[in-house]
Amino acid sequence: MTGARGERAGGRGVRRLASSPDGPVAAAALLALLAAVDTVLRAGAGDRLTAALLLAFGATAPLALLRTHPTPAAVLATAANAPLTVLLGAPVAAGVVAQALLLHRLARHGTRRARTLAVLLVLPLAGYAIGDPGASEGGRLDAAARLLAVAAAVLLAAATGTGLARRARSTAAAHSATERAIAHTLYEHAARGERARIARELHDVVAHHISMISVQAETARLTTPGLPDEGARRFRDIGDTARTALTEMRRLLGVLREDAGAAPAERRPPPGLAQLNELLDGARDTAGAAVRLIVSGAVRPLGTGIELTAYRIVQEALTNARRHAPGAAVDVELHYTDAALRLRIRDNGPGPRPGHSPDPGTGPGTGSADGGHGLLGMRERAAAVGGRLRSGPAAGGGFLLEATLPAQTPASREVTAA
Repeated sequence: MTGARGERAGGRGVRRLASSPDGPVAAAALLALLAAVDTVLRAGAGDRLTAALLLAFGATAPLALLRTHPTPAAVLATAANAPLTVLLGAPVAAGVVAQALLLHRLARHGTRRARTLAVLLVLPLAGYAIGDPGASEGGRLDAAARLLAVAAAVLLAAATGTGLARRARSTAAAHSATERAIAHTLYEHAARGERARIARELHDVVAHHISMISVQAETARLTTPGLPDEGARRFRDIGDTARTALTEMRRLLGVLREDAGAAPAERRPPPGLAQLNELLDGARDTAGAAVRLIVSGAVRPLGTGIELTAYRIVQEALTNARRHAPGAAVDVELHYTDAALRLRIRDNGPGPRPGHSPDPGTGPGTGSADGGHGLLGMRERAAAVGGRLRSGPAAGGGFLLEATLPAQTPASREVTAA
């Protein structure tokens, strides 16, 4: 049992040597030395010793060709190891280890023919283990020789089987990776097709109607007799708004069509609080109402997602005020604190209709003409960055919308903490 453990430890040491750049040469030299010592102790003097030493060298030295020429090396080692076993009456451990390493290499990295050859090269020693070990002095010696031969044959079979199993696992992993890559490619193609389909639908339906709005507003301004100046200005504003929306729509269509081979769309950074004055100026020009911006606290740049959310909330609030309280004055307040940005948008219009339930964000009177999706969308935007939003009638009349947005998104806080 102690000898078996020592043999296994020696095998592990040889495998560690084989993993280094010059490992096969060093392992071959070490195993050749061990085989020579074993042969001298077992063969005695005379011509038998010379032949045994030559065979021992032939069984171990080919290991030096493990990485460059494993197939001929395995054939040479087997051709020397088999007669050496017959000559000495039992296998030489160093020769068996060298042959096992070569067969493992063939089974794991060789071609189909090389793998078949590795299996066949196990047969000589296996046949010897099954047949007569050749030692004839007594039953105990015969049994010991047979046991060593069986152990050596099992070692060679295990090395070959392990190589084949690892080859099968690596092949299966490669096939799985290929299948995942193909699935990902098919998913990308499907996504591109879906984006192209959405772009076509937007172009055929939405963009067409927006263009018609622009054309009809311009036609009405030019063809309506006796149109007051204020009415003409309103029609001009409608046309300008429609053309702006059409430009944004075309930019979106360009982004969606990039994957379909179209020319890259014009890219712009997302709007933020730096563009808020332009937004308020546009609201003043369009609605003809007073719009004030009130800023307090230490002004500082916030995360891109936070600024975009604040901009969109103000934009939607101004649109709602223009729809439901035309001509009403609007105050937009921004209050900066260390941890958050607080928005407060108030108009002095008539306020929500009776039966309005502001906070749920559904039902009539939520500040949108589409059944409440305006405030609901703002509430979802605020929640997406870790903030909150509430709306309702203002004290003294009008409509009030308040939002609290964190200075950083939850993901940004996690990155900063890390």
